[in-house]
Amino acid sequence: MMTVSLRMLLIAWGTVTCLQSVSSLPEVIKLAGLFDTNSASQEASFLRAVDAVNDDRTILTKSLVSADVGRYPADDSFKASKKLCEIIQPGVSAVFGPTTEAACHHVQALSDTLHVPFMQSKYAYIFKRADFSISVHPHPSLLSKAFADFVRKSNWRSLIVLYETEDGLVKLQELLKLPKTFHGLKITLRQLTPDTLDYRPLLKEIKKSEETRIVLDCDYDKIALILAQADELSLLTDYHNYLVTSLDVDKINLDAYVHHNVNITGFRLIDPDSSAVHQYLKKFPNAGEGKENYLFTENALVHDAVRVYAKALNDLDSLQEMEIQPLSCDAGAAWEDGEKVLGYIKEVEYVGLSGEIKFDSEGFRTKFPLDLMEKVRNRLKKTAVWTEAGGVNYTLTATEMIGQAVMKLQNKTLRITTTGNDPYVMKKIFDPPVSPEALQRMSFEEKYEGFCVDLIKELSKEVKFKYKFYLVEGGGYGSFKNGRWTGMIADLRAQKADLAVIDMSITSIRQTAVDFTMPYMSTGVGILYKKKIPPPPNPFSFLQPLSIEVWIYTTTAYLGVSIVLFLLARISPYEWEDDGEGSATNQWTISNALWFGIGSFLCQGCDILPKTISTRTVAIMWWFFTLIMMSSYTANLAAFLTASKMSSPVNSAEDLSKQTKIKFGTYCCGSTNSFFRGSTIPTYQKLNAFMESAKPSVYTSGNSAGIDRVRKEDGLYAFFMEAAAIEYHIERKCDLKQLGGLLDSKGYGIALPKDSPYTQAISQGVIRLIEKGVVTRLKKKWWEEQRGGGSCKSLGGGGGDQMSVAALAGLYMMLIGGMVIATMIAICEFTWRKRKLAVDENTSVWLEMWEELKFAINPFAGDTKANPMACDSQSASRASSKAMLSKSTAESLHKYGQIGDELSLTKARKDSVYERFNDQS
Repeated sequence: MMTVSLRMLLIAWGTVTCLQSVSSLPEVIKLAGLFDTNSASQEASFLRAVDAVNDDRTILTKSLVSADVGRYPADDSFKASKKLCEIIQPGVSAVFGPTTEAACHHVQALSDTLHVPFMQSKYAYIFKRADFSISVHPHPSLLSKAFADFVRKSNWRSLIVLYETEDGLVKLQELLKLPKTFHGLKITLRQLTPDTLDYRPLLKEIKKSEETRIVLDCDYDKIALILAQADELSLLTDYHNYLVTSLDVDKINLDAYVHHNVNITGFRLIDPDSSAVHQYLKKFPNAGEGKENYLFTENALVHDAVRVYAKALNDLDSLQEMEIQPLSCDAGAAWEDGEKVLGYIKEVEYVGLSGEIKFDSEGFRTKFPLDLMEKVRNRLKKTAVWTEAGGVNYTLTATEMIGQAVMKLQNKTLRITTTGNDPYVMKKIFDPPVSPEALQRMSFEEKYEGFCVDLIKELSKEVKFKYKFYLVEGGGYGSFKNGRWTGMIADLRAQKADLAVIDMSITSIRQTAVDFTMPYMSTGVGILYKKKIPPPPNPFSFLQPLSIEVWIYTTTAYLGVSIVLFLLARISPYEWEDDGEGSATNQWTISNALWFGIGSFLCQGCDILPKTISTRTVAIMWWFFTLIMMSSYTANLAAFLTASKMSSPVNSAEDLSKQTKIKFGTYCCGSTNSFFRGSTIPTYQKLNAFMESAKPSVYTSGNSAGIDRVRKEDGLYAFFMEAAAIEYHIERKCDLKQLGGLLDSKGYGIALPKDSPYTQAISQGVIRLIEKGVVTRLKKKWWEEQRGGGSCKSLGGGGGDQMSVAALAGLYMMLIGGMVIATMIAICEFTWRKRKLAVDENTSVWLEMWEELKFAINPFAGDTKANPMACDSQSASRASSKAMLSKSTAESLHKYGQIGDELSLTKARKDSVYERFNDQS
């Protein structure tokens, strides 16, 4: 059994050995190459590829590949066809080349007739390929899609396609169709002037159009020439972007533009860092430049075409046989194995110099990647990869891309345009003044100062760039007039300036012309108006909440209630109290009644209260009356004080729109005027209609003219301007104020040319300054501290919400008057009492007053002294005792009367005790 098995294994091994020793392919495989006299580099690449196949021991090990090359004049397709017929007569397995359009058509027709595969390396914009044609060149439709994906990814909104021939437009079809799906994109087509190498007139027209994005489609040899002429016309600035359609953009010599920050972009097919390229260059060291470069796309594709065909024959060799037969252009007999070979070619998957090569069922090359190359100093660097499915995918992060922009900034001096406007840019005040000659020698920062000057100084430290200021001619910010931009925006669009810094509002129309950074200051439209001159303060303004009649009636009511209370208390028996000595007393004297009334009115209460129902009824009604009166007074006083501050006849835009007495206007040519013109809010539309129809015009030539008009017309003119400027001026001009709030919300930004590469870097610098509080500090400095800032606050004292002393002078006068009257009454009381004591005790009144004054002002006298009332009682008792003693002594001496005294006789008759003398009875 083992003997039989061993025998079978030996037979099988022998069979395999025989099959391996016998090749299915001819020993010599002939390849035809047809090249014109201008395609020497492609011919050389074809021969190198044949040598590489013969040297490769992994494929076609039993066969030798030979090349039969035919040459023809570049412009003679007839000779090309004749030469091909000579080459194929002994028999060939494939045809390579040519690169001219006419010759390709002849070769393609012959290939289809004879069933000989035609391996093309030239692009052709067709969607139905000939039966026996295979192209290793990426289809132009996919290349055009790559260009369109880049434009979409870069968010280009306008561009110029600068093309050389109509064929260039054919391979850009997907890009030209982009405006249908990418809304807002504007494409302008300009053809390079034929039969000349001087393209400066055309480039001047492009510069005049202010377009900065150019798609350049031309022969490789003309790219360097066009870039050089564009540089002469300043079309290679930081703001210009070139998309070169050549797949050999990385081989352009950019040494002349090492200090240019122009953005030159393109796609490359050949990756010099791939392993296939390294192996190829190791075998064939690169010695050429430009189109002679071994890795030039057309040369590399010819090499890949040969290697793909060899790979297909190697795959066929392992499964089927192939024979080469003589061919004739006249007989027209087809090669029998042609279709078999063509099928294997379409199934090939090979990684060559141009990357991965695959074919679809139609023979088109698909699924190839492209490297996006962008200029970095004097070379092009890979920044992204394009694929048919994924589009453009950047290999650099957003931070790295901004870092590249920052690196460019560090080697550049930015030109910054501005204009004079307080407090953003102001002439310095020199003390003592300097001569005009000295001023001319000074730099901009030595002559000018302000918020924007300091802002750029801080921003340059943050982002690290150099800068140079200049004043724009005419001083205009920038407006769109007669189809052209003016002022600073015009300088930005013409690349005369790199930045524009002033209080420039970010508006939609301006954003179509230039780029803006993040706003460094937020503001809006406000209303500037002149303050109404306040009347002289009334010292008795606290009485104004109630009319004079009310005060009179209240005083009358007070007196009436006090008298009624006094009378009712004396009438009512229950208000009298027994004093224990047989008499009754009543607390309600007229003075106490008046005291009770005033204490209740002032909400201070009183130490005496009514006891009877009648007097309590009067008290209750009086208390209710005073409660309502004091509440009304308090409420009216608050309303009166508030109304006195709101003394303006208008307080908002709505108030202005409802009247015609007060005129109002804006700066004729600024963003505030544009705001009203474009507003859809009915109130603002009404205001705009009034301003446009007003005669004489209510528009001004600038903010300064508007401020002067507000001050001169004294309450009959209001001016719409941005709130930041209003804040600045009302800090210094104390007769101005802002009415109401903001009508809109906007921001001030730094303007840059459209699609500037520095926009993101500058914008991030602004954000960092805001986060650090630098912008807030600068605003406080130039709004509230420098050049008279804060003067109105110091002039206004405690502020507009506080009442002045003059308004409350009446209260102080009443207080002082009351104290003076009280002092005078006290003096009168003191004088009267002391005078009485002095008379009784025969002492000097002035002496008593002096003693009392010394006691009053003596801090060590204590709080007790002899009771003057007690002294009065003792004096009165002594005087009474003396009188009674004198009377009793006299009576005792004449107890029984006097003889002859009529009074004594009368008493004696009445009193039986008395003795009667000389009684006649």
